[in-house]
This record gives sequence, C-alpha cells and structure tokens, in this order.
Amino acid sequence: MSTLAARPAEAAPPARPSARRPKVRGRYTGWLFVGPFVVVLVAMLIVPIGYALWLSLFRDQLIGGNQFVWFANYVQLFQDAQFWSGLGRVALFLVVQVPIMLGLALVAALALDSARLWGTGFFRIAVFLPYAVPGVVAALIWGFIYGNQFGLTGAANSALGIDLLQPFSPTWVLTSIGNVVTWEFLGYNMLIFYAALRVVPGELYEAAELDGAGPLRTVFSIKLPALRGPMVIATIFSIIGSFQLFNEPNLLKTLAPNVIGSAFTPNMYAYSLSFSGQQFNYSATVAIVMGVITAVIAYVVQVRGTRQENR
Repeated sequence: MSTLAARPAEAAPPARPSARRPKVRGRYTGWLFVGPFVVVLVAMLIVPIGYALWLSLFRDQLIGGNQFVWFANYVQLFQDAQFWSGLGRVALFLVVQVPIMLGLALVAALALDSARLWGTGFFRIAVFLPYAVPGVVAALIWGFIYGNQFGLTGAANSALGIDLLQPFSPTWVLTSIGNVVTWEFLGYNMLIFYAALRVVPGELYEAAELDGAGPLRTVFSIKLPALRGPMVIATIFSIIGSFQLFNEPNLLKTLAPNVIGSAFTPNMYAYSLSFSGQQFNYSATVAIVMGVITAVIAYVVQVRGTRQENR
C-alpha cells in the first residue's frame, strides 16, 4: 500500500482592487476643490449678466406695463446722443491718460531697478502709497485741491490775482480727472513692471556687460522686451478701468455740476438711469453694451500683445 503525501491546497489568487472606486473618488475630489469657485462664479458673474441681459429685452410701457420688446432698447441706445457723448469722452480719456500713466510707471520702475537711485525702498513705497488710498478719499482730496474758492487752486489764484488755474472748466475737467486717476494707479502699474524686472536672470545683464552694452542699450535690449507681457496686462486693466470710469467724476460732480453731468461717462449714465430715473431696463442695456465694447477692445489688445510677445 503506497501512501501519497497530501499536496497543499493552492492559494487562491489575491483579489484585484476595484479600479472604479479611485476614479469616482478622484472625480468628486476635484469638484470639491473647484466647487466653491464655480458657485461664486455663477452667483456673482453668470447670474447677474444673464439677469441684466434679460432686463435689457423688456421695457416699461405706459399701457401694458413691462413688456418684451426684443432689441428695441439697443436700437434706442445706438441713437442716444448722451450715450455716444459719454463713450467718446471715456475713449478720449483712454487714448490720452493710459499711455501717460503707463509711461510714467515704466520710467519709475526702470529708475527703481537701475540700482542708481538713492533710497530705493522709500521711493518705492512713496510711489505705491497713493494706490493704498481708497478711490473715494482720493477724489475728495483732489476735489478740495481743485476748488476755486478754497484749497490749493483757490490760494494760487488769489496769490496771482487772476483765475489762472481752472480745473473744473469744460476745457480742463477731463484733464483734472485724468490727473486723479494717474495719481491713484501709477504706483500699482509701477509695481507690476518692477516685479517683472526683478525676475530677469542676472546672466543676461552679465552677458550684456561683457559685450560692452551701456545702460541705455541694456534697457532697450533686455528690460523692455522682458516687460512686454506685463505691459499687455497693465494695458488691459487700464482699458477696463477707463471704460468703468465712475468714482472720480461722480464725486467731483458736486463741485462742478454745470460741467460734469449725469451722463458724463456711460457708467454714470447707467447709474442715473437706474437710481434716478427708475429705467432699469434701459440701464441694463447700457451696461451690456459697455461690457461688450470693453471685452472686445481688451481681447484685441491681448491678441496683438501676445502675438508680438511670441515673435
């Protein structure tokens, strides 16, 4: 009788972990991260824009109340002389004020980065400090300076014996507002340019020095090309800010009511239509059109700036 050794039972292969669970868990984990942003984006941007667009398609009629009129408000807006006057005013403001402000910010950033300016930290804070002042406070400060009967302008005119300075005259009021905006945002744009200059590799400066490049050549060959991207960003922000011009003229309006009217800028016009005239539908139309114009111009500047940067 032969005996055979019992063979041990073969171990069962280990069970494979389910491949579906990590995918599902990862999918929901991602939504947990982006969910709060999506909620805020929808609640604070998408819904208000959609509601404004919906309002712009209605009109309060004398008979029948609020009625759906399709694009009648837009047709009326394109024939509105007050809207076109305000739009032309902010366009002129954009063309003149933005290059001056960005040019001064560029000069300030280059001066601070040159390492030849004494007290760099002090000047950097001094140039940036006006941006820390709230826009309402800044407009009130400059309104006091511009006053013909008080403040610096009134004192200067009294000392000279003539009305030489007239910041609130129809000829100079837009320049006066541009001066306030430049004073407010010069430091902000300077900081953008200065931060971009600080990350330029030092090897480029060493190579330029070995090649015999002077300070002016270094600026045009190294520093200015490095500022193309930040210049596009600052230009886009300035374009948006120019078309949204509201705080400064609205606060200075009380000092120059005969010069700065309720339709001085498109934003002031929309505000006046909504809160003074109770024309919410037409006000929404102004806001939608200005949003489209601003987005189109900003997109064109971005595309052209990006195209030149990639060359």
